[in-house]
Amino acid sequence: MSEQYVTLAKVRDLLTEEHGKRELLTSQKAAMEHARAVCSMSAEDAEKIVEEVSAIDGVTGYIAVKIADLTPQYPEDVRAIFSKERLTVEPKTINQIIEVVGKYL
Repeated sequence: MSEQYVTLAKVRDLLTEEHGKRELLTSQKAAMEHARAVCSMSAEDAEKIVEEVSAIDGVTGYIAVKIADLTPQYPEDVRAIFSKERLTVEPKTINQIIEVVGKYL
């Protein structure tokens, strides 16, 4: 078994698909409803964001998924995502991330 970070859009789609097949657990239903409420992006667009921002130096898989989930539009938002990693993000990197996200909003 391996671990993989997935976007909220992907979680929404996976749980919706499972819900059509069988009854979900209460926690799964809650997660599905939360994902439906806060994520309006398609799973395909979220995956494209993950792919594109992963190519930027300093962006890990975890951070790429967070960027796709949160779709930061301002430099402060990008810095907040990186703050937990204790990395200093260059303005050039911030602008690249905002540019990529902007293409899918």
